[in-house]
Amino acid sequence: MNVIGFKPEEVTMTFQLVASILKLGNVLFQPKSNKDGTDGCDLPNMSEISDVCEMLGCSTDLMCEALTTRTVEAKGDKVKRDLEVAEAIYARDALCKAIYSRLFSWLVSRINDSIKVKSKQKTKAMGVLDIYGFEVFKTNGYEQFIINYCNEKLQQIFIERTLKEEQEEYVKEGIEWIHVEYFNNAVICDLIEKSPSRKVHPNTGILAMLDEECMRPGNVTDMTFLEKMNVSCATHPHYESRGCRKNQSDKTLDIDVFRLKHFAGSVVYKVNGFIDKNNDLLFRDLSQAMFKCKHKLLPSFFPEGDPKLKSRKRPPTAGSQFKASVTELMDNLLSKSPNYIRCIKPNDFKKSNQLDLKIVEHQVRYLGLMENVRVRRAGYAFRQIYEQFLFRYKMLAPETWPSWHGAPKEGVRLILVAQEVPLDEYAFGKTKIFIQNPKLLFDIEERRRQKMHDLATMVQKIYKGWKQRTYYRLMKKSQIIISCRFRGFWAKKQYQRTKAASLVLQCYVRGWKARVLLRKLKREKLELWAVGVIHKYHNGWKVRKEYRRKFKSIAGPKIVKFLRVALKKRFLLRVKSSLPSMSPLEKTWPKCSSLFSTTSEQLRDIHHKWRCMKYRQRFDEAERYKMREKLTASKLFKDRKPTYSQTVPVPFKGDYQNIRQNPQWQKMADKIQDHHIIFSHLVKKIHRANGKLVDQLLVMTTRFMHFLDHRTMMIKYMIPLSEVQRISVSPFQDCVVAIHIQKQQNGDLWSKKGDYVFLCDHLIELVAKSYLAIENSSSKPPEVQIQNSIPALFGGSEVEITFTEGMKDLPSGTVKAARKKHNLTIMVQ
Repeated sequence: MNVIGFKPEEVTMTFQLVASILKLGNVLFQPKSNKDGTDGCDLPNMSEISDVCEMLGCSTDLMCEALTTRTVEAKGDKVKRDLEVAEAIYARDALCKAIYSRLFSWLVSRINDSIKVKSKQKTKAMGVLDIYGFEVFKTNGYEQFIINYCNEKLQQIFIERTLKEEQEEYVKEGIEWIHVEYFNNAVICDLIEKSPSRKVHPNTGILAMLDEECMRPGNVTDMTFLEKMNVSCATHPHYESRGCRKNQSDKTLDIDVFRLKHFAGSVVYKVNGFIDKNNDLLFRDLSQAMFKCKHKLLPSFFPEGDPKLKSRKRPPTAGSQFKASVTELMDNLLSKSPNYIRCIKPNDFKKSNQLDLKIVEHQVRYLGLMENVRVRRAGYAFRQIYEQFLFRYKMLAPETWPSWHGAPKEGVRLILVAQEVPLDEYAFGKTKIFIQNPKLLFDIEERRRQKMHDLATMVQKIYKGWKQRTYYRLMKKSQIIISCRFRGFWAKKQYQRTKAASLVLQCYVRGWKARVLLRKLKREKLELWAVGVIHKYHNGWKVRKEYRRKFKSIAGPKIVKFLRVALKKRFLLRVKSSLPSMSPLEKTWPKCSSLFSTTSEQLRDIHHKWRCMKYRQRFDEAERYKMREKLTASKLFKDRKPTYSQTVPVPFKGDYQNIRQNPQWQKMADKIQDHHIIFSHLVKKIHRANGKLVDQLLVMTTRFMHFLDHRTMMIKYMIPLSEVQRISVSPFQDCVVAIHIQKQQNGDLWSKKGDYVFLCDHLIELVAKSYLAIENSSSKPPEVQIQNSIPALFGGSEVEITFTEGMKDLPSGTVKAARKKHNLTIMVQ
């Protein structure tokens, strides 16, 4: 169903309806007696009804009420009465048939919409109609009557299209023709269906009488229907019954049967069940119940169940519905050009290589194949209007090729004369040409094929000549363009070479002149420099000669000292004017000469420490403590614990469980006089005996480390921070931490229990805060170990805690612990 375009929800809805039909077939009814003396029924097993209601989306009470009761309207009043068991079974079966029939129609319509051509243009279509054959059983009922009626109608259209219209066409076209007699089954079709052309007895058809009997008030039975047919059809030559005078002595007919002489033979029908099967009445209560269902298809299947529609019109019977369907099929076939494939059954045993001549002869006769063969043999195998024949075969005569402007009939005659066709092989009608022998048509087609080959050769010759001429013109045009472009390219290239040579010569001349000028300028500059040097030395000599007697022996060192002080002052002023920003992260520093490189590095260190001090002075005490915690975490875990890098940008919160606002903790803190909370979080404690994980609430204050029940807030363990000896963690990506307690010979409960191992999602923060809190409490920081194997004490016994990594069967971040004697293995992933 998905291949032909059904959506998944449509497939599900289809299966739900089919399952509901099967479940409804399992519903049973139990008779009961009402208080008013009437008979009713109950549903003993509600499981089937519940399943049906679940799939259809309706309430159980609504479905039960629709199956066991019926609302009757009379003169504007509504009366609800219970259904007897037989009536309830009939209503159930009618509902199943209605759902199945309308589901089938919806599927056919849905498939047609899926496979039909979506183009807006008109296109030709080809369809295949596979019809059921003529049915004759030992006992024939309503179903065989309807099927054989459809076969009569199909045989009628076959006779009209293949025998009647064939002969009428010859007469219409003025062709000499000897009429072939054949059996026309229109009289049988008129006997079965209503004939609108009869004004005296408009309801003489069997189907019309059956519908009239179904709608007649009073006691209506199958025998009353048979009596009515005996009265209306007694004189009909194709109707026989024991109730008719002409067949009273026919002992082959029972009292409750009638016989129709069909085109394929006589068939005896038993009238039992005709009335009930033709009614096929679905109570309005069931239609309304189906309309109220939440199933998406049912409201569209049962539009008559809409309470807004107050139509009291009786629904059509099965016979009238089938008759309308057959009429629509006949109209569709008459508007098309059908071709027939007749299937002959070789025997009644469905065996291969076995031919029963009597059965085959009977089928050939009642199907009208003999008359059809006689008409075909005596008639013309091929016919076509003159315009089409002329258009297709105009190349076979020189007069009609390539176009003919005269009468189409004359053009066809010239074609046949040019091909030397004998006069007795064809005939001219008023609008068509008729060809008797198919071999002649095949010969004409073969000559047309040969002529088309010659025409194709001519077309190829003309096309190839046109193609070569076009190619030659294109090549000539391309040659002209290429020559033009090449001449332009060659001239441009010559010009560029001449221009380049001129530029080279100009460059060399300009360079020579520039070098001459440069040598001259250098000489003048050197002379000016030499004059200045000589002038300086001369002035110095004159000054030294004039002031030599006035200088003392220490004048030289003083001048050197003065110069050094001046250089140092200039260096410091430059550093002062070029100092970097106050950010501790700024790494730039003013450049200096190699004479003051050592001093510059010392000043850089002093300036960095000074601005760091200024940066710290901007924080309050709490912020400084947080920075101290971050620094402690960096010292303990940097490059040692993989999860440390993830905690660097995340600020430490401390009280993750908001314990300060908990009234139970406030009462407890008042008793133990310990209010300041450093850290609180929900941890998973590893049981010392079996390694199982237990949820506990960890609260760390300035004095104690509390382990509480996270539900009742009762203290499980209270460890003084001064008793914590060391803290151990693994080097892997886990959150396991071990708190080692100092061993006391006659200690409290916490020292007797031993060390504590638990899982904390904020391990880095917990260890850093614990490290500082223990250092503040005991003036000595605890030892922090990061290693794969950790020794611990559990209840006085030594246990080796081992961490392993890379368990494939564990998801990422999972921790699993298992203890075996003196080994506790913790697997992390």
